[in-house]
Amino acid sequence: MGRKNFEPNATLLNRLILLLVCLGSCGLVYVFLSVVTRSGSVSEFRIGSTSSLDLVGEKNVVGGCCRGIENLELWGSAVKWGSDFKFNTSEGCCNACKSMCTGKDGPCLCDTWVFCGNRQACGSKFGECWLKKQKDILAPERQEEAPLGEAISWTSGLIFGKGEGIIGLETEHGTLHIKLFPDCAPHTVAYILELLPMRHCAGCQFYRAESRGQSWDSEGNHIKNAGFGPPFALIQGTLEAQGTPFNKLPLEDCPILRRGSVALIGSGPEFFISLADHSEWKQEYTVFGSVLPEDMNVAEKIAALPTLPDVWNNVNVTVLEKPVPFLFRRINKNSQD
Repeated sequence: MGRKNFEPNATLLNRLILLLVCLGSCGLVYVFLSVVTRSGSVSEFRIGSTSSLDLVGEKNVVGGCCRGIENLELWGSAVKWGSDFKFNTSEGCCNACKSMCTGKDGPCLCDTWVFCGNRQACGSKFGECWLKKQKDILAPERQEEAPLGEAISWTSGLIFGKGEGIIGLETEHGTLHIKLFPDCAPHTVAYILELLPMRHCAGCQFYRAESRGQSWDSEGNHIKNAGFGPPFALIQGTLEAQGTPFNKLPLEDCPILRRGSVALIGSGPEFFISLADHSEWKQEYTVFGSVLPEDMNVAEKIAALPTLPDVWNNVNVTVLEKPVPFLFRRINKNSQD
């Protein structure tokens, strides 16, 4: 009486052995998962570092962003007829096009998707998904106006495959080749494509330049215990062409800024190219493209040009003594493959 019950010695031994077996199994599972996840991250890094077209900040071909422009109908040669190909959402239609543009089986078979998602306006065409191929992906065909008395009920988007959708900003210090992200920032990319035929974009220039200083290394990584600027590791400019009306652009996909990210400031037309990773900044800038890694030396050259100190909204900045104008240049896909 008064003593707590205890288990026979054999039972205790059996339970101890079972506990040790369980602990050993958990350890093996942990080691296996650690190896798998580490191998995956290393492979991903190697892919990104060996191909100039697999950019930091660029979404996967299938998945990732799937944005389009409402009330826009893009034309082109049909590769899937919408009357026999339907989805419930524009994302489904977009991803169907992306699945035909993986880069694994040659060139993209689809670079344009057109979806009718307004049940009332579309009527019997609701859900139709037309997949198309453009003759010139940098100058997509579009229906400018709807038939009299009708509204355009379609939503359209572009997909740029590997080696496609690259433009050049040509400066006296070299050309910045930029891969555009139409699936993440369709409105901004549409504006860039409108500027592209001009080539001579009067007024387009870089006017602010700030180096990485002592805060970021040459790969854009933040140095431990260093500040976050100034300088702020960027070059800033404007995309507003003189004599051409500029309409404010909507806020679009705003991921964390990485070295090479090309981002719009607010509704534009001001923009900047990041020389470093800026995870400390709020995700409030539309990223519409990324500079090819081998061209970041051109951005660094501009950042190293003579500057003058200035103060914007109580923030110390540096502006170029002499702004750097740039021209738009079409890039031949074959020269980048």
